[in-house]
Amino acid sequence: MDNRDNLVTFTIPQLLRWRVNSSADKVALREKDFGRWNTHTWRDYYDCVRKAGLGLLELGFQAGDRIAIIGDNIPELLFVAVGAQAVGGISAGLYQSSLPEEIAGILDYMGVSMVFCDDQEQVDKLLDVRERLPRVRRVIYEDYRGMRNYRSDPWFLPIAELYRLGEEAHRQDPERFETLVDQGAPDDVCHLCLTSGTTGLPKGAMMTHRNYINMGVQITKVDHLEEDDEYLSFLPFAWIGEQMNSFGVALATGITVNFPESVETAMENLKEIGPHFMFGAPRIYETIRSQIWLKMDESYRLNRLFYRYFMQVGETAATYRMRGRKMPWGLALKAWLGKHLVFRPLINQVGFLRLRRAYTGGAALGPDLFTFYQAIGVNLKQIYGQTEITGIAYMHRDGDVKPETVGIPLPETECRISPEGEILSRSPSVCQGYYNLPEKTAEVLADGWLRSGDAGYLDEQGHLVVIDRLADVMHNRAGEMFSPQFLENKLKFSPYIKEAVIFGDQQDFAAALINIDPIIVGKWAEDRGISFSTYMDLSLKPQVAELIREQIADFNRKVEHPHFRVRRWAMLYKLLDVDDGELTKTGKIRRSFVREKYAELYAALYDEAVREKAVEARFQYQDGQTATVQTNLSFYTMEEVS
Repeated sequence: MDNRDNLVTFTIPQLLRWRVNSSADKVALREKDFGRWNTHTWRDYYDCVRKAGLGLLELGFQAGDRIAIIGDNIPELLFVAVGAQAVGGISAGLYQSSLPEEIAGILDYMGVSMVFCDDQEQVDKLLDVRERLPRVRRVIYEDYRGMRNYRSDPWFLPIAELYRLGEEAHRQDPERFETLVDQGAPDDVCHLCLTSGTTGLPKGAMMTHRNYINMGVQITKVDHLEEDDEYLSFLPFAWIGEQMNSFGVALATGITVNFPESVETAMENLKEIGPHFMFGAPRIYETIRSQIWLKMDESYRLNRLFYRYFMQVGETAATYRMRGRKMPWGLALKAWLGKHLVFRPLINQVGFLRLRRAYTGGAALGPDLFTFYQAIGVNLKQIYGQTEITGIAYMHRDGDVKPETVGIPLPETECRISPEGEILSRSPSVCQGYYNLPEKTAEVLADGWLRSGDAGYLDEQGHLVVIDRLADVMHNRAGEMFSPQFLENKLKFSPYIKEAVIFGDQQDFAAALINIDPIIVGKWAEDRGISFSTYMDLSLKPQVAELIREQIADFNRKVEHPHFRVRRWAMLYKLLDVDDGELTKTGKIRRSFVREKYAELYAALYDEAVREKAVEARFQYQDGQTATVQTNLSFYTMEEVS
């Protein structure tokens, strides 16, 4: 039996205490604040958790109560969440981008009694819907700025006062906290994690201590991590992708978790830390790839020539590395030269120099983008899972990386494919169901097997291939099946296309709505003296339309089956956005919502007589205000590929 398996017998607070007993003075957390990196040892971490937990009890928080966490990533999110868990409570993460009405609905659904916010922005959202939150007794905040006028209101409490209450309670009864920590059990529900909401409103998955710790243990059996490894916490805490690292991996391995100064500085702080491993949604890797392309486009001509040549070498070399095969000596020499002359300086500029492994999940990543990173020397690997199985259930192994798959199951994870083609998984990391939604729980869990809602199959080597959401798999009028997600990812490998929405279910051909990448296309337009003002203005330029036509023509030439090719398309006048309900919090397209919202555009795509259409563009801003603009949208038909 692997010694790490013993860790799953702990709760998260018990494992934190074990870390203190084994390496109390090692740095557990690091945060950049006002330009300085401040550290917290494992002892500091546990002390803050104790103060937060006992302070909550003094405020009337009880075992089984729920506390919501809303804010940017800071150590205090962990202190409050684990503190609540230590005294028998349940934490719950909400996205900091959530609007007030959305927050009110989620807090009511979860029956939250207390809320922790990091700053005034989140506190003001609660104020907007205060009358709808009768069960919320206290709102605790960390950042004092802008909060002076709220201090006389007993509904609000600064975290320093929470800590003071906790310290006083500890002085009066030094054994109380340890007794409460001892009472916890691995299968207790400790956190409610919101699902992505791809097919509707988010649900609160009931996660246990065992779920998180088991996932952290099993992933490190595949990819070993050292205690002195570094990780940058920049993903939203409400997403399972961040919780699995800050709760599971960090406590199972003892690595150091770093918190950026702000969301805006996360990529700069990434360069300062130089993490050893990284996890992110595909959108992050797409953005970084765009930055790399932009750097090369702005570089000297000789650098561009070197880059193009060694990219071809790198792509060839990557096919050997990914499959664990030895390279011919000539290729190995050229790959070594490319690494040191071109790629090593390049990845150093984005903070990837010390990166041993990078993982992507939460949505599909196209094989082309995957191969790009492997070609420049970034060991990017696909993972697959979902909130209900603690984020990761399948993963590539070093030397066994297939870009078209998501790898093989983690240890202690089983996989089977249902007669309908649905991916089913079973593991100790499967959650207990959805909070207060027994019917939804019964739909997704049966005899310990988790229904993913995704269509897929196992290949000859046991790798899992994910096709698409079952609900999203399409058939054209001739009955030929295709995955819109697969086609979208192929289109998005063009540096000029940021997002694409493919249609074609029960139609004669595939059609697409396209979002251009404003950074890359903006630079392209500036280089050619094309003036523009807004994203809408840029996207409707005829020169840009011709550029995108070339990208789609290239895509059509490369796809194997005729029914995969895009025949009609239009440029969407706005970026798809989470706040407009078009994307989930993790960047997945809410396909049915998009089709319904842009029903007029969908109809025009399938009416080949339409070349131009007047549309009313409606925008919603983060503060809830809306604006309407009239514009004309062009629709294009592609020539047949011979």
